[in-house]
Amino acid sequence: MSITVQAVRGMHDILPAQTPGWQYLEDTMRRILGAYSYDEIRFPILEKTDLFKRTIGEVTDIVEKEMYTFDDRNGESLTLRPEGTAGCVRACQENGLLHNEVRRLWYMGPMFRYERPQKGRYRQFYQIGVETFGMNGPDIDAELIMMTARLWRELGLNDLELQINSLGTAASRNEYRTHLVAYFKAHQDQLDDDSLRRLESNPLRILDSKNRDMQNLIEEAPKLFDFLDSESTLHFKQLKQLLDTAGINYKVNTRLVRGLDYYGKTVFEWVTTRLGAQGTVCAGGRYDGLVEQLGGKATPAVGFAMGVERLIALLEESSQAKVDSVDAYMVLMGDNAIKQGLLLAEQLRDASPALTLRVNCGGGSFKSQFKKADKCGARIALILGDDEVKQGVVGLKYLREDRPQQTIKWSELRSEVFD
Repeated sequence: MSITVQAVRGMHDILPAQTPGWQYLEDTMRRILGAYSYDEIRFPILEKTDLFKRTIGEVTDIVEKEMYTFDDRNGESLTLRPEGTAGCVRACQENGLLHNEVRRLWYMGPMFRYERPQKGRYRQFYQIGVETFGMNGPDIDAELIMMTARLWRELGLNDLELQINSLGTAASRNEYRTHLVAYFKAHQDQLDDDSLRRLESNPLRILDSKNRDMQNLIEEAPKLFDFLDSESTLHFKQLKQLLDTAGINYKVNTRLVRGLDYYGKTVFEWVTTRLGAQGTVCAGGRYDGLVEQLGGKATPAVGFAMGVERLIALLEESSQAKVDSVDAYMVLMGDNAIKQGLLLAEQLRDASPALTLRVNCGGGSFKSQFKKADKCGARIALILGDDEVKQGVVGLKYLREDRPQQTIKWSELRSEVFD
């Protein structure tokens, strides 16, 4: 009895019908990043487990419950990367990229978290990440936000909301943490199990709880803004002024804390109501202490990551995912036509590198070949039989326009059709 092998739960295939949308998003983002002079970096999907424990935080949900961790044959603990910032910082530090240097970097690829699969959330998921190093002012924070706003405009996504907050410095957060713990302890009977677990280890994450029964309690909790140091207050004020000048609308969300320990000062998210519970499509902020935490020199840093699957879902929903159809489909009938047709197709590709030309392979009747041409979205059909080969011509049939069929010499085909 044969056994059907299926994909691992929460890890999905991206099928040919879907990849044009992915390519459209990736190409658009790559073009925008190039316009802002950002350089691509690539690093492994496997890292030493200690990297994520030291950077993300041992008491975060990611490290405690969601990482894919295993021992290799030498007994060393390795982890499939659950996010990109830690690996990017490790790569920069290890290769000396941050020594008295300003860096603007980006990356793209799969991340892994053991979570309950649902719409917009998978166990293998893809992110586009951007990280900057060596700039401590609010101007680079604003540039990153302006860059994402430009991406939304070019993708035609008009209903994303920007939420911003400041987490202050480590010292101001520690003072705030003391007051927050005291407040929640006084109302301990109203906390759910997750919040009770976080009360001593990571109380700021309680503010991000989605438990409806706790929302009033959270709303009345002390606000981090009341404990911000003067440096962080000024930084946040200047950031808002830059966004105001750029005409970028935002909402100050004092409960926005992010789920990673390394964040401080600016944090931000772009959110939507169109994806149910998975409403965050892009998120980031400052992590000025992370490079030093990994053994490097103190280096200001800020970045963001965007969920590719969630953006693709928005594009598909709004029909913005552009699918580039095939320019031409070559219909071939006869042995000689097949030989000459393959050669003619190569000549056309040499002459027009941007041409998308699909040649019929595997035989078939005229009718079946035209069905294939229509199915792949070809604009025109190039028809070549043995008679056409003898005459040095090709039939040209328009599949998407009401125009008469033509017969064109091979030598004139490029200029007549593809220029």
